[in-house]
Amino acid sequence: MTLDVLIIGGGMIGCALADRLTLAGASVRICEAGGLASGTTAHGEGNVLVSDKGPGPELELATLSRRLWPGILDRVADRLPDEVAAVEWEPKGGIVVATTEAGAAALAEFADGQRAAGVQCEDLDADRLAAAEPALTRDVVTARYYPDDAQVQPAGAAAALIGSALAAGAIVETGCAVTGPILHGERLIGVHTTRGPRHADIVINAAGPWAGPVSVLLGAPIAVKPRRGDVLITAPMPPTVFHKVYDADYVGAVGSSDAALQSSAVVESTRGGPLLLGSSRRQCGFDDRIRPDSMAAIARKALRLYPVLADVAIMRAYGGFRPYVDDHLPVIGPDPRLPGLWHATGHEGAGIGLAVGTAQLVASALAGQPDEVDIAAFAVDRPAVIGVTEPAGEKISR
Repeated sequence: MTLDVLIIGGGMIGCALADRLTLAGASVRICEAGGLASGTTAHGEGNVLVSDKGPGPELELATLSRRLWPGILDRVADRLPDEVAAVEWEPKGGIVVATTEAGAAALAEFADGQRAAGVQCEDLDADRLAAAEPALTRDVVTARYYPDDAQVQPAGAAAALIGSALAAGAIVETGCAVTGPILHGERLIGVHTTRGPRHADIVINAAGPWAGPVSVLLGAPIAVKPRRGDVLITAPMPPTVFHKVYDADYVGAVGSSDAALQSSAVVESTRGGPLLLGSSRRQCGFDDRIRPDSMAAIARKALRLYPVLADVAIMRAYGGFRPYVDDHLPVIGPDPRLPGLWHATGHEGAGIGLAVGTAQLVASALAGQPDEVDIAAFAVDRPAVIGVTEPAGEKISR
């Protein structure tokens, strides 16, 4: 691939694109307005999930990505073993529980659809559930185990991928915000930035929640909006939670289009000892205040699943913005309105898990080759994406 590619955004998606495209032979430059992995990537839980996605294109992309992750880490480890160790790849599996009869019925229907789509999913009876998660509440109607769910340390994963790209010749510029397009006729041939003009054959908008404002600057607006999520972090604990465990309500919260606060119980461990407690979703623009109602909802629902947490201290909390699209699908591919511009955004809270699959789809499409997942499902020219401009006053820097 003999292309000069400029990637706007140095988060997980941008880093995965840089790694995959340099591997394919492209000359790659990342322009990141802030610091690498300092936005959405640094404010997530590192989920690599198939359990929360129903049959359809996103599940296909998630399955592809889950299969790719181990091989990519093995490849990068050959040159950068320390960086890959910091990824903290942990294929620990996920357990989804329902604590009501209505939730159990919905979970059973959801799991049946996933099984039909090829997802590994096992029913857990009370004894197996207790053995898998001894501290989990016994007030559970039904549970499903997903062996393919995994977790990474997100900033570590991004660092490993960008380290691989740098070793292959990629250029990374931080503090480099896009200010406008460089056009040749009707084609985009680069961008103006706060560090000067940067030219490329292909420009990829991978700016995450900021992809909407960036697209407006480039003259091809897409309807990607920020959706805020918050996470609580406990003090370090002895081994207590052994899988990613969440209430079946989580799937409904992910798929909801309600702008108001949505919350559900998500509990998982980290190698360092603290637990991560989530999750919440709210559309509030780029308002970065941590709100007490979100924290309280997360804590209350986590306690419902793990009563043992009642006396555990919360060490800190953080929140971040996820790139949200109304039809709940990523935006991946060329922009038909502006030749030379591509997008890779809109993954909302699934970007860590979907990043390497997204990068493969883009690399294949740029090479004119088909892939096992049809990139057309994520096309830019669909009703939920094109034709809505970002409200005036939304800030682009972070």
